[in-house]
Amino acid sequence: MTDWTLFTSHGLILVSIAKNPDRTAREIGDDVGLTERTTHKIIIDLEEAGYITRIKVGRQNKYRIHHNVPIQDEIIDASLGELLTTLGWKRKIRKSKTGTTKKVD
Repeated sequence: MTDWTLFTSHGLILVSIAKNPDRTAREIGDDVGLTERTTHKIIIDLEEAGYITRIKVGRQNKYRIHHNVPIQDEIIDASLGELLTTLGWKRKIRKSKTGTTKKVD
């Protein structure tokens, strides 16, 4: 077996957050095989790049994916949401008080 993966640590953390935005940095790091400290640094990178927003809830953070942000790559012409959808991400649907549905991140 090889020691490399197809996705970078940044990509793996982004996918982990997309799967479960309520996880702690420690849980995200455990999911992708990185330390909590490294995971925090990458989360800051992703936030600064505009891919996610960190929302403080009590003592923990929740994360919001910005699916319309274009991927910052010269070769790829897609949005973050398009890539995550290809990898199996499904946006959550929330019902409003009026009964209409709205996709949320």
